[in-house]
This record gives sequence, C-alpha cells and structure tokens, in this order.
Amino acid sequence: MNLGLYGGSFDPVHLGHLLVAQAAREELALDRIFFIPAAQSPFKPGTVPASAAARVRMLRLALAGDPRAEVDLQELERGGVSYTIDTVRDYCRRFPEAKLHLLIGADHVPSLPKWREAETLASITQFVVIPRPGQIPFEPPASYNLRVLKGFPLGVSSSEIRDRVRRGLSIRHLVPDAVAEFIRSEQIYSV
Repeated sequence: MNLGLYGGSFDPVHLGHLLVAQAAREELALDRIFFIPAAQSPFKPGTVPASAAARVRMLRLALAGDPRAEVDLQELERGGVSYTIDTVRDYCRRFPEAKLHLLIGADHVPSLPKWREAETLASITQFVVIPRPGQIPFEPPASYNLRVLKGFPLGVSSSEIRDRVRRGLSIRHLVPDAVAEFIRSEQIYSV
C-alpha cells in the first residue's frame, strides 16, 4: 500500500494543495493521501493560524467527495508544536506494511537536517518534494530518499490568499468554491 502524508497549516487549503495531492496520487500511485493540519509549525513559531476548527472545516469542504483523501487530526489533537517524526511513527504503527511518502515544499529541503530526528525520518519515509514556480534549484542532502513531484506546480500561497481576503479582493479560482463561501460567511481572515 502506498500512502501519502501531506502536512501543513492549510490556512487556508487552496487549489495548489489539491493539485499537489492529485499529482502525488498519479505519480506515486498512492492508494490514499492524508491531509494533516499542524497544531503549530516548529518553523513558524510566531504565526497564529486560523482556528483548528476552521482549518479542519475548510479541508473537509475541499476534500468532500474524494474517497482517497482524508483529514487526519492527530497533530491538532496532540497540540503544541507538531513534529513530523511523531506523526510518521504513528503511521508506521497503524500501517506497518505501507510505503510512506511525505510531501514537503521545496523550500523545506535545505532545513531537513534540522528537523527533529531527521535521519530516522529519512530512513522510514520517502520525501516527495513539491516544487514551487520560480524557486531556485536546491541541493538535497545526499542521504535522504528524495523524489521531486513533476506535476501541477501552482504559484499560489495561503499567505497570499489571507492577504487578498483582508484587502477585500476575490479568492475565486484560488480555493474551492465551498472554502471561499466558508471564509466569507465566517469572516475568517477579514480582520
């Protein structure tokens, strides 16, 4: 069984995230992909995301009708700083026969050696690098099992979407319609 693990703040989830998931399913022959919203990123200590409930609701709206995509709440339920090694170990216990593919943004590759228990993480999962349009090529650590995703790079970011909402600009075609409606009706990011 091939499983994709896609962690992040998803603040908000956008079409770039969904296209990455689709490309990963196709290129890696994934049986399932898990979207894992972080409680708090260790690399964004001063950032306060939208509420966990709002981010989970947006993910569920975005993934509705996709039987191979699931939302995994374990990092939110653990609380505190979210460390990838803890999550991956949980998947190793739950799915001992599965091959785990950890999706990470290309911007995180240079910092991989600084991740908690990075060498152990590299030995139990394959890192799948999500390229970003216009990003400078990177030199991956030699001992890490990296694969670069080929399909669907989209130059959109969650921070850009939050900024557009704050400025009263449209986010149409950047997030699924149901997510845009939820952001509008709940006035998320409007302050």
